[in-house]
Amino acid sequence: MATPYTPTVHGTGVRATIQRFGGHLAGMIMPNIGAFIAWGLITALFIPTGWVPNKTLAELVGPIINVLLPVLIGYTGGRMVHAQRGAVVGAVATMGVVVGADVPMFLGAMIIGPLAALILKYVDRFTAERTRAGFEMLVDNFTAGIVGAATAIAGVLAIGPVVEKVTEVAGDGVAWLVSHSLLPIASVIIEPAKVLFLNNAINHGVLGPLGVAESVKHGKSILFMLESNPGPGLGLLIAYLLFGPRSLRPSTPAAMIIHFFGGIHEIYFPYVLMKPRLILAVIAGGASGVLTFLVTGAGLVATPSPGSIFAYMAVTPKGGWFGVIAGIVIATAVSFAVAAALLGFGRANGDQPEEPAQDGVPGDTVGTNDTHDDKRDNETAAESVPATKEA
Repeated sequence: MATPYTPTVHGTGVRATIQRFGGHLAGMIMPNIGAFIAWGLITALFIPTGWVPNKTLAELVGPIINVLLPVLIGYTGGRMVHAQRGAVVGAVATMGVVVGADVPMFLGAMIIGPLAALILKYVDRFTAERTRAGFEMLVDNFTAGIVGAATAIAGVLAIGPVVEKVTEVAGDGVAWLVSHSLLPIASVIIEPAKVLFLNNAINHGVLGPLGVAESVKHGKSILFMLESNPGPGLGLLIAYLLFGPRSLRPSTPAAMIIHFFGGIHEIYFPYVLMKPRLILAVIAGGASGVLTFLVTGAGLVATPSPGSIFAYMAVTPKGGWFGVIAGIVIATAVSFAVAAALLGFGRANGDQPEEPAQDGVPGDTVGTNDTHDDKRDNETAAESVPATKEA
């Protein structure tokens, strides 16, 4: 699948399959990036630990993250599968996974939105040839309503609980690594879980309580820093700014500000979903940051909420600045280096033509006979015609 946010994927191997899967996920998230930025601005400004605390305006934060954003994702996913009818059914179905959930149901929306639209698509194919003239609107409305209601119920009873179980399993895995002193390896679980929008469950459900207990005993805890380190996300966004697809580069400066200064890490998750191989970059950045924290003996006195550089500085104990800043800087550098390499330093995006093919370099480097050169030029010109038509 090709979207304005992802290049066309060719081939049938594992790599191509993963790229297509990531393209579908990105296609659901990236069109709604403006809504994520709006939520990030409201959160960074008005929550109790924000820049301009405001209890009334802070009430927007919960409904947007728990309801609006998942519904937008489900709506967009349904539209990708079955146009406007799929979008409507996808939004209705998403409400099924949203209701009663304790965590933001982004993952559930990515599943049930396209699924509901796909079901409706097959239902429409079945009814199209069996509907009498004049009854099309009646049949279309009722089939959409029935499919929407059924998938919403399925979301409440099946998909929602499954996603919550995934959240619990991810949290248990992190707790096991913490209890066995394998903190850098915890990034292997934490970073992918974050990208699936399970960051709050891991940070506040597992690491936060453990960190509080440790902070009471020792005056600080490294556990507060495992998930909240802004370095891996910042490094990834810098790599996108310099080497990412040209269509996405203009959106990265705002994302960097929201992420690093506002502490809203969700803003960079869609960039990873668009190219799933970049999960290796944030894992490497997270692990290197944790290792630096361990070596320098860094720790925080409380959970930095939101995970911005300002919040980090506010809860850093006296005399602990070096270790905290070093961990963030190293995590940023490692994440940037790995992400830049995985992006091919701007050469592997598939969004710009290859220069050698236009400069005629192959004709200069292969053979010296004029006749052969002319023949080769004629063949190149003949081949360029269908290529132009396909574009």
